[in-house]
Amino acid sequence: MSFDAGALMLQSVPFARTLGISFDKVEPGLAIARMPDRGDLHNHVGGPHAGVLFSVAEVASGAAMIAAFGDQLSRAVPLVTNATIRYTKLAKGEIVAEAHLRSSREEVVALLDAGKRPEFEIAIEVRTADGTPVSEMTVFWTLRPNR
Repeated sequence: MSFDAGALMLQSVPFARTLGISFDKVEPGLAIARMPDRGDLHNHVGGPHAGVLFSVAEVASGAAMIAAFGDQLSRAVPLVTNATIRYTKLAKGEIVAEAHLRSSREEVVALLDAGKRPEFEIAIEVRTADGTPVSEMTVFWTLRPNR
């Protein structure tokens, strides 16, 4: 199955388009998302609101997930089950979120093949365009088999 996982993510999640998120790179288990600096999304200290940082990281995790498991979407629905985030520094300027699948694709698909509901994690580093880390996030996904 060959498709553009970043484009599918932006098509499926209108909020990602609202935020102006784009993708620098998407490949199985990896996505690098970018979001421009927008004053209308700033908080009281002049950086992007915490919810904006969460959103760009979650969208990046979704693209990495689709790129890794897009061939399974005809038989399972991807869902976020949990997410944790740690904010480490005030972000200023454009934001970049780099998401990496931390689970074995083969193990996840084997569990799905066995009729189970696999869970897996994607780790995301959020930084400014100059490379300064501003937050770390882990998103836990599941593939719920279709009934």
